[in-house]
Amino acid sequence: MATDSRDVLDRIDRDKESYLEELKDYLRIPSVSTDPEYREDVLRCADWLTEQMRAAGLQAERIETEGYPLVYGEWMGAPGKPTVLFYGHYDVQPVDPIELWRNPPFEPTQEGDHLVCRGATDDKGQSYAHLKAVAAMLAERGSLPINVKFIIEGEEESGGGAIEAFVRADAGDRLACDCVVVSDSSMYGPGQPSLIYGLRGMAYMEVKVTGPNRDLHSGTFGGAVTNPLNALAHLIAGLQDPKTGKVLVPGFYDDVLPLEDWERKEFAALPFDEDEYMEPIGVSQLWGEEGYTPKERSWGRPTCDVNGIFGGYQGNGAKTILPSWAGAKVSMRLVPNQDPEKIARAFTKFVQTLVPPGVKVEVIEHHGAEATLVSLDGPLVDAALAAMGDVWGKAPVKVREGGSIPIVATFNQVLGGPVLLLGFGLNDDALHSPNEKFNISHFYNGIRSIVRLLDRMGA
Repeated sequence: MATDSRDVLDRIDRDKESYLEELKDYLRIPSVSTDPEYREDVLRCADWLTEQMRAAGLQAERIETEGYPLVYGEWMGAPGKPTVLFYGHYDVQPVDPIELWRNPPFEPTQEGDHLVCRGATDDKGQSYAHLKAVAAMLAERGSLPINVKFIIEGEEESGGGAIEAFVRADAGDRLACDCVVVSDSSMYGPGQPSLIYGLRGMAYMEVKVTGPNRDLHSGTFGGAVTNPLNALAHLIAGLQDPKTGKVLVPGFYDDVLPLEDWERKEFAALPFDEDEYMEPIGVSQLWGEEGYTPKERSWGRPTCDVNGIFGGYQGNGAKTILPSWAGAKVSMRLVPNQDPEKIARAFTKFVQTLVPPGVKVEVIEHHGAEATLVSLDGPLVDAALAAMGDVWGKAPVKVREGGSIPIVATFNQVLGGPVLLLGFGLNDDALHSPNEKFNISHFYNGIRSIVRLLDRMGA
């Protein structure tokens, strides 16, 4: 076995431009799962990916679900060797606000080392690196050192209900594996790979405040009728203490798993410059829960954030009304031991106590996900750490991540093996924002990293 991987790495160097062109074709498909207007594009994306898996040498199929299809592929020609399951998602976020994009959001644009397009880093570029690594190995050698499976979903950006149901129903039968590899996250910094061992969970809520049966003249009715937007503002202001940053929902912190002392020490030892952190996002000061550093807040503490407020007049100029309704969307990032359903119930109950007279409030729970902590012990984890070090030239640091990947907790519970969170993105990739990008060099190094991972696991 070519344990140094040189044969496959040479092929990657020869063929990398064609890999990039394939990625561009993938990115041109506007697979926005949250918007029904893109339904046909999401389905077309699933078909495209299925064909790419077959072209790579995998047995592949589109698995129908109650939502968008899953794309499954496998190569099981190494009996007695470990099996790795690669996870990713082919759906992407909406592009709004479109006017802030420098170029059309679904036309991949090269800006130096950056490939700018919706889905470039989240998650088409990162997860496609898995497939191209396997494709390169099969093209060069005709076989793989271990067995591989792929499960790629089309609903990660809209709750992940289909894959959740499939994994639980499968119960480790078809998806049986020794470990799961996920690349849907960021490295700690440029040139510094990381292994993420913790993800936050999520409880996503919508609040709608309804008042009069129509918009009212603010002169005739102002001061006599409760304004739903004013009521909503009052409600939102009651969710968090403005001085300490504490979330005020009763019971919110009851089950929080505190950060360990060793974690706080390791986080503190990582290089972090507040000015460098603030400059690219255009803020002048950081703020959050009292008693914790920025890394601790974003990696290991729960939050409550308003994601959008709507209602009332939005056009140019003035229109003096009391709107008939107002709404907001709120996400709560959760940490280990917090139950999304319990938090959603507590949030709903608390919101009802904040409602002023004269309006009604409806609270909708959209979706939730549990937080995850994964084991860092075992030979497969060691192989992953070594493989990343081989390619990037630095040993990976072990960190948590503030985002959520809903299916990771389910993989952890149902499949039993370690979930290796090996991201190739960067924190400045603008995922979920205009001008999302992925470094082209990171795409190539991601492919190389997976090749080294497979060879090291095979050895």
